[in-house]
Amino acid sequence: MIDHFEKHHKKANSDSALDVTSGVESQPVVNPGFTRRRRPELSTEQFVEGILAGNIAVLSQAITLVESNNPSHSAQAQAIIERCLPHAGRSIRIGITGVPGAGKSTFIEAVGGMVADQGHKLAVLAIDPSSERSGGSILGDKTRMESISTDARIFIRPSPSAGSLGGVARKTRETIVLCEAAGYDVVFVETVGVGQSETAVHSMVDLFMLLQIAGAGDELQGIKRGIMEMADLVVITKAEGDNLHRAELAKRQFENALLLFPLADSGWRPQVFTSSALAHTGLTEVWAGALEFISFTKSNGFFASNRLRQNQYWMRETIEDSLRSDFYSDPRVEALLPHYRDLVLSDRMSSFVAAHELLALYKK
Repeated sequence: MIDHFEKHHKKANSDSALDVTSGVESQPVVNPGFTRRRRPELSTEQFVEGILAGNIAVLSQAITLVESNNPSHSAQAQAIIERCLPHAGRSIRIGITGVPGAGKSTFIEAVGGMVADQGHKLAVLAIDPSSERSGGSILGDKTRMESISTDARIFIRPSPSAGSLGGVARKTRETIVLCEAAGYDVVFVETVGVGQSETAVHSMVDLFMLLQIAGAGDELQGIKRGIMEMADLVVITKAEGDNLHRAELAKRQFENALLLFPLADSGWRPQVFTSSALAHTGLTEVWAGALEFISFTKSNGFFASNRLRQNQYWMRETIEDSLRSDFYSDPRVEALLPHYRDLVLSDRMSSFVAAHELLALYKK
């Protein structure tokens, strides 16, 4: 047997350095009659019953319908949402954003476990970055939040933005309704933290939390004024070890900076905290600050009025999104759009004239 191996080895070397021995033959299928069963399609009634019963599998399927671009899926999703609306609205909705490296997922993992231990059911909805070129999405929150991803009290759902922030923001808001109907009384919406997503998320949450890291030079550099004005709580993360002193210094800097901004419509003066998700310090204070804000805004009426304003905002957004979708899916527009695009690109027609002619065609 050894001689046979040596002969084969010498032959392989003599023929080519790239010679590869042939592998084993393909093994027969264990069960030739096996066919993968498709998941049975549920009726709208079955979806609603499953969601109200807190069935995670049914909730996940319903959210998939919400995220689908298939017209038939969208129609059923809207019917499900309409049936769930009377059972929604009883949660605390918290938006969480932060600069890259602030540790949003680690922070949510630590606070989420603590909130669940206090008897709450938590839903974490993460708007995940998608590639503009490939459309690919990281969708890594379940991997990053290992300690809570298997917790039955916590539901984690990443949503790819797929280059269309407005669309995913509307679908995230609809997902909030489904999660609330399923019994989740605390909802975290994590943003990608790169710019436009903060405004969209701010319009669907009760409290907006900004995470910031200390020790990266000018603590306020790179933080847009608009994001600072939206923040109800600011949390300096990674306040442990040698970074503790820098975190306390950053806290004072943010407190001084926030004093320069006019008081928000809520009447609340933003608070600044330091915390460490790894050392589990400051988390209780952050959550207490969040509850204080909710209590404060409920007592002065801002909580209810803010939600009504948000409903109005999303009504307009849904109308605009629907009109845009209908316009581009119109067969006449689809047929002529390449022609008008060529006219504009060759500078034979202005973009304004092209747009008006296509709109006039659509309105006929």
